[in-house]
Amino acid sequence: MLLAPTLRSLAGVAVLALVLAGCQTAGQSSLIVSDAPAAVSGPAAGAIAGEMVSRLAEQVGPGTATIALKQDGSPFGEALETALKGWGYSVVTDQKTDGGSSIVPLAYKIIPFEGQVLARLSTADVELGRAYSVTAAGATPASPVSVMRRG
Repeated sequence: MLLAPTLRSLAGVAVLALVLAGCQTAGQSSLIVSDAPAAVSGPAAGAIAGEMVSRLAEQVGPGTATIALKQDGSPFGEALETALKGWGYSVVTDQKTDGGSSIVPLAYKIIPFEGQVLARLSTADVELGRAYSVTAAGATPASPVSVMRRG
């Protein structure tokens, strides 16, 4: 049946849209709580984090601010911190800075869904979301990037 894969793809896009739309009601001052399952580890976490940070840099500029990362201690959180530093961002996880730079709070969410994962990065100004197919060797994008700007 050709219809079943189409419905699955449509369902995945719908879930991604709902996840991103739910953030609109959270308000600009509150971000989601960072959360990533431990099942997304190693090469997959690094691939997703690297790709998502490159998309974040397109929106906020590479290395232009200090990122206050709300981390959960997962492999993805660690890979995200490494990717941010690789793009030239200063990263603080204890919410303390030298006071001389602008601070951009960043949170993330990884949601397993029908054999894929939905990845989301959130700042007060922008939300990025994308679905990925995860394998033992890494992860590849399975949907276009969803960008939601606030303000």
